[in-house]
Amino acid sequence: MSLTTRAAIARRPHTGWELAELQLDAPKAHEVRVKFHASGLCHSDDHITKGDAGVRFPVVGGHEGAGVVESVGPDVRRVKPGDRIICSYIPACGACRPCSTGHQNMCVKGLNAGTGMFLDGTFRFHLGEEDLGGFCTLGTFSEYAVVSEYACLPLADDIPFEIGALVGCGVPTGWGSAVYAAGVRAGDTVAIFGAGGVGSNAVQGARYAGAKNVVVVDPVAFKRDMAKTFGATHTFATAAEAHDFIVDTTWGQLADHAILTPGVLTEEIVQAAVAMVGKGGKVTVTAVGKMNEQAVHFRAGLLIGYQRQIRGALFGDCNPLYDVPKLLGLYRAGDLKLDELITQRYRLDQVNDAYQDLADGKNIRGVIVHD
Repeated sequence: MSLTTRAAIARRPHTGWELAELQLDAPKAHEVRVKFHASGLCHSDDHITKGDAGVRFPVVGGHEGAGVVESVGPDVRRVKPGDRIICSYIPACGACRPCSTGHQNMCVKGLNAGTGMFLDGTFRFHLGEEDLGGFCTLGTFSEYAVVSEYACLPLADDIPFEIGALVGCGVPTGWGSAVYAAGVRAGDTVAIFGAGGVGSNAVQGARYAGAKNVVVVDPVAFKRDMAKTFGATHTFATAAEAHDFIVDTTWGQLADHAILTPGVLTEEIVQAAVAMVGKGGKVTVTAVGKMNEQAVHFRAGLLIGYQRQIRGALFGDCNPLYDVPKLLGLYRAGDLKLDELITQRYRLDQVNDAYQDLADGKNIRGVIVHD
């Protein structure tokens, strides 16, 4: 049976978010209808309204969310009505080639992230005669949504919904970018560009992995100050300042790693990162840039001469079914700071204000609390 849900939608780029009353279908096979309690305000959703994400419009925003299962479709095995869950923005079916080889972050059931269309070629959100997809086939900027059961992860009773929402994307993406994708090891020197919601967790991951120097580059003073809370050893407003420090502290050997987690990736950042890593160093690209700009291009000799590496990271190379519970275990033990990530809470109708705060450098991570 369908129901009406209030949601924040983007009709086209550069027009912001607007609230709309949508019809939401009942879940079909292997699908779950969720009542969301909290949604994270990730920069990736801001890329939608800025025109820098390859999505189908109109779209229901939001890909970080936690809530309660309201109903389930046929053949659902992973959850039942009443279960508290986290939504992983990348599903993990456990059976496809990537999942079965330890790469759940590339599960083939996540192929419709940009359209929000389900695997049967249909949509669950409707505005009159118009079909809408949820971003990453979730749409957590809605009071209710239908999602794949493979995107559902258990949320224990002692973990707040707001924390659960963040570990569906930003926390593992940042943490894994340092621990898994970059492969930070004890004693390393790591430069992290951008200390927002993802970068702050890259800082935590690098420090927990044993890095000696965790050097943050961010132009916003508030984010630099917060980075120290999460484990940064040194912070700088510019790449040039960070480069000079790294040259000095490593006796000219340069950094072992540069991890790129700014709000928007630029050619300038990539060039600075490549120059900041030394022999055998690695640049890990987690952030995305503008659709019409090529951020990654430089002379091949810059890679060959020092045998540098540059690679992309999706979901921080994390496996949702394994790593999300592990990260929550570290949170329980006091080894991972998650409460400190939440700078401000908003109502759904404040979503545009929330993203303006993000643009103004006021938030590490904002969270929508659904009524």
